[in-house]
Amino acid sequence: MEIGNVRIASIESEMRRSFLDYAMSVIVQRALPDARDGLKPVHRRVLYSMAEMGIRANSRYRKSAGIVGEVLKSYHPHSDTAAYDTLVRMAQDFNLRYPLVDGQGNFGSIDGDGAAAMRYTEARLTAIADELLVDLEKKTVDFRPNYDASTEEPTVLPGRLPNLLINGSVGIAVGLATNIPPHNLNEICDAIIHLVDNPEAPIEELMDIVQGPDFPTGGTILGREGIRSAYATGRGRVVIRAKAFVEESGRGGRYQIVVTELPYQVNKSVLLERIAELVKDGKLDGISDLRDE
Repeated sequence: MEIGNVRIASIESEMRRSFLDYAMSVIVQRALPDARDGLKPVHRRVLYSMAEMGIRANSRYRKSAGIVGEVLKSYHPHSDTAAYDTLVRMAQDFNLRYPLVDGQGNFGSIDGDGAAAMRYTEARLTAIADELLVDLEKKTVDFRPNYDASTEEPTVLPGRLPNLLINGSVGIAVGLATNIPPHNLNEICDAIIHLVDNPEAPIEELMDIVQGPDFPTGGTILGREGIRSAYATGRGRVVIRAKAFVEESGRGGRYQIVVTELPYQVNKSVLLERIAELVKDGKLDGISDLRDE
């Protein structure tokens, strides 16, 4: 009911409507990836901006600051830090199984070191990112006006690549969240072909093709029951252990444990600090030296 310019409404229904509007805005505009191309809006805008600037896999590197400026100017008028952090993450081979950006310069490390300032780094698309943008000029997807209606942007990328499955994604929205691990491209493509040919194929058949997640930093997955649960129900737990071997150090008959692969998203510097703390507190015995080589 309205009285002049005043609308009388139930506080319960108004809160419900406002919360749902806010939740949908966060889900669609920011927090969760689109299942079709596996990208959140800011990732899509960075890749599309680079394509529009002609910064393809076979072109020369361009300053990251220029890319971020174009993203902010035309498609994503928010923090330059958010846009640059997105660019950096898509270039880190320890974060993405198949990086979408080819970075030149300091783009951070598995030790948790931050990337250099955007004025010092350069970037271009990778060949695999080109597959996400293929045939875009043929209007294969819908376009919509950008934030100020000065140009248009794609609602989704053509995505000839199953990006959501091969690179995974993490997102937390209002009342919803997703955490999809990365997978091997060859296995995923074989599984897609098998599923197209056999739409009723059971999980067991697909798991014969896709053995499990394929993390960029390696490691050993302990057990497959959590993987099967994730594939069958959408919920599952995957435990990863570092890969290591024992060798003789050559100093007085001592032995050393050499770690060659770390679990996904484990910060190496933090891990070393934690081991040192456990040794200092007497909770971890038999360690005389700790080195990062």
